Amino acid sequence: MEQHYSGAEKIGDIVAEFPGASNIFKEARIDFCCGGDRKLEEVIRERGLDGTDIVNRLNEGYTNMKKKSSSDDLGWREAPVADLIDHIVNTHHYYLRKELPVLSEFVTKILRVHGAAHGEIAALHKRFHQMKIELDQHLITEEEVLFPLLKRYASEPSEELREQTIKGLRELESDHSLVGDCLKDMRQLTNEYALPPDACRTYTLTYQKLTELESDIFQHVHLENNILFPRIEAQPA
Repeated sequence: MEQHYSGAEKIGDIVAEFPGASNIFKEARIDFCCGGDRKLEEVIRERGLDGTDIVNRLNEGYTNMKKKSSSDDLGWREAPVADLIDHIVNTHHYYLRKELPVLSEFVTKILRVHGAAHGEIAALHKRFHQMKIELDQHLITEEEVLFPLLKRYASEPSEELREQTIKGLRELESDHSLVGDCLKDMRQLTNEYALPPDACRTYTLTYQKLTELESDIFQHVHLENNILFPRIEAQPA
């Protein structure tokens, strides 16, 4: 088996090159979006994980990917910037606008029904809605301000546009970190979304949908932090 990865690589770079790594990182609870700039070996050591197993799985998956010679996400490293932005908006922004209001109702409902018996739900309700407010504002900023700027800079680069662009990227990376903190807190509060014995159907569905939300946000932020933003930064003015 080809030893393509050693663990010395940055997590975000691994996922950008090998999108299938995201599934391995999800299983190991390794943050590949907001924590994408950290070296894998550092996180493995900090968390006390089985580094040999993780690196071997990465290398096996990467080898299999090369044999198949195709992957949807790999194309985003080469596709026009405008196409990548449109994909983010039409896929991930659309998902958030559809799911966040529904989840807000679900989280509120289980707080009313189960909050007295499960004190962690009140904290979950608060953290979720803090994240929802952040995401609602974030989507507007991206669609109305930053993304049009990125498209313009990609097609008509200039030093003036570059300064505006880099400033906007830094602000949104900060937003991503806040959302990442919320996701970590929500998972910790729920003990990895473990359902109690008295969980009703809505309780169960809420935790399922929160897990799906986390997965989609990870992919969303990965495309921005690890692919879109570095491509913009690498483009000369």
